[in-house]
Amino acid sequence: MTDARAIIAAIRDGRRPAPEDLRWFAAGLASGEVTDAQAGAFAMAVLLKGLGEEGRVALTRGMRDSGKTLAWNLPGPVVDKHSTGGIGDCTSLLLAPALAVCGAYVPMISGRGLGHTGGTLDKLEAIPGFRTGLSESALRRQMAEVHCAIVAASTDLAPADRRLYAIRDVSGTVESIDLITASILSKKLAAGLEALVLDVKCGSGAFMKTAAQAEDLARALVSTAQGAGCMTSALITDMSQPLATAAGNALEVIEVMETLTGTSVNVALWDVTVALGGEALALAGLASDAEDGAGRIAQALESGAAAECFGRMVVAQGGPADFVDRWPDRLPSAPVMLEVPALTDGYVAQIDCEALGLAVVHLGGGRLREGDRVNPSVGLSDLAGIGEEAGAGVPIAMVHAVTEDAARAAVKAVQAAYVITAEAPEEPPLVQKRIG
Repeated sequence: MTDARAIIAAIRDGRRPAPEDLRWFAAGLASGEVTDAQAGAFAMAVLLKGLGEEGRVALTRGMRDSGKTLAWNLPGPVVDKHSTGGIGDCTSLLLAPALAVCGAYVPMISGRGLGHTGGTLDKLEAIPGFRTGLSESALRRQMAEVHCAIVAASTDLAPADRRLYAIRDVSGTVESIDLITASILSKKLAAGLEALVLDVKCGSGAFMKTAAQAEDLARALVSTAQGAGCMTSALITDMSQPLATAAGNALEVIEVMETLTGTSVNVALWDVTVALGGEALALAGLASDAEDGAGRIAQALESGAAAECFGRMVVAQGGPADFVDRWPDRLPSAPVMLEVPALTDGYVAQIDCEALGLAVVHLGGGRLREGDRVNPSVGLSDLAGIGEEAGAGVPIAMVHAVTEDAARAAVKAVQAAYVITAEAPEEPPLVQKRIG
């Protein structure tokens, strides 16, 4: 008889469990037969010793099959995008409606904040009334009417991942390539996708700090997804600095709305969204190639059609009917704002993005423990980027906090995260490599 202890011990000792053992473990996560202690030990053993390609595929499929899987009958391809997570990474909020405008159907199943990175669901829940938990019937209705939705995985969709995801967040095992791959793809494959584009982040704010680590993860994701029959490619993109100039839930929604409505376009956010969207449309057969697809996504954004679709998605998921027109009035703001002055003259040469993410978590914008409530109003804005000129005493960021003490602590954390040098550095390329 298969048992959790034997599987954990095998991985701990560097042996490869049989695929059926890993499928059993995934089912046990969903049923509760595997305890929290065993799930944590499993996650740590996998982080330290790995599963190998066959094991990774077996765990992914087992987690996918641990609950319900969706099948669609829609007049267009079912497409999605996933990012491995970073700071100021809010492309999902731009890309889902842009893809929908271009003929795709986008049931985007997203997550909450994990470790130092922000979560798409937490960002959307900064919008008053926005519901991320939809029934299957409500999701199907919204897909038919709006063509996109950004939702939490339902309790019956990849339930093994729901359990393991929360345990990884609090057990120091977020970085495992095998667990990241199984987590991402179990939900995506259960959603019945025909095409998937992956944004694999690389740099100080990513889980994968080096180009080699990012490429390893991208190849693991692409090979596993393609092996399961889903057209997939990945872009390795830069996370050595925040993608948006804000980090924090409502603050990132503000930046999204500025870009969607054209009031203040964030060029980096725009460029990554367009590149990912181009890949997705090409994979789905809605564009002749990625360049053609990128042009179509850019047009959806420029024309305002993506903003209009975003507004319909907000209404469908319980948010204000006038959100696109009155978003500055609809989003919460923090009571304390404090500038972060640069400590010296020069140029921003390096940014410890993970430290920025943790500063947001400690302000209350993320979770230190499973079940922590998130304050949507707190975070960082006006973040200076690599290559920008800095002057002693001149702000390089703004802290949004609940208390003066929390704000002052965040100021020190942000100052420590910035390296300012006399020489102007080269700015790293946004899109570094394509895998697929």
